[in-house]
Amino acid sequence: MEIEDTYKTIDKPSKEVLFKDKNSKFFGYAFPVFTEDDVKIHIESLKKTHHAARHWCYAYQIGTETIQFRANDDGEPNNSAGMPIYGQIQSFEVTNILIVVVRYFGGVKLGVGGLINAYKTTAQLALENSKIKTKTININYLITFEYKNMNKVMRVIKERNLNVINQKLELNCQITISVRRKEADSVFKTFQNIFEVSIKTLN
Repeated sequence: MEIEDTYKTIDKPSKEVLFKDKNSKFFGYAFPVFTEDDVKIHIESLKKTHHAARHWCYAYQIGTETIQFRANDDGEPNNSAGMPIYGQIQSFEVTNILIVVVRYFGGVKLGVGGLINAYKTTAQLALENSKIKTKTININYLITFEYKNMNKVMRVIKERNLNVINQKLELNCQITISVRRKEADSVFKTFQNIFEVSIKTLN
């Protein structure tokens, strides 16, 4: 079975988008996030920017293997805002992302159908205005060895074209490498089979 080791996400916030319906204004934003704290920071910041708005509805998804997500209607009728926003995150197949839609009420009620459409469309516009990138799911390994074994280790790193993210080359050497998930097992076994070299998983 082929191991899935890529995911789609964004590196930087999208440009602000605006959707209007019956005098209501919906401003949409997409942000890269990795923790719930990141989510809170962006929402608090938008509440300051749009302090006169009525609702700050959002959805986020974090993680590549274990997925954590939340959809928040922020006072709008149940499932009329957060879930339509989350639906767009799923439809674009992105993760580590937060989408916030800020609503200014225009005096005319849109009804649940109108709200679902407005939040969904604004989230879609925010995603279309984002640069979505495909990244690989990587596993980091720490390789430990004595200086005399340096050549053996470096030969494998070069042959396998491995990504070194950290190295400490002294009498006792340590090199941290980042390996694509689908290649991880074979790289691990290669180093495990080298005499006087130890390897362990970091994440």
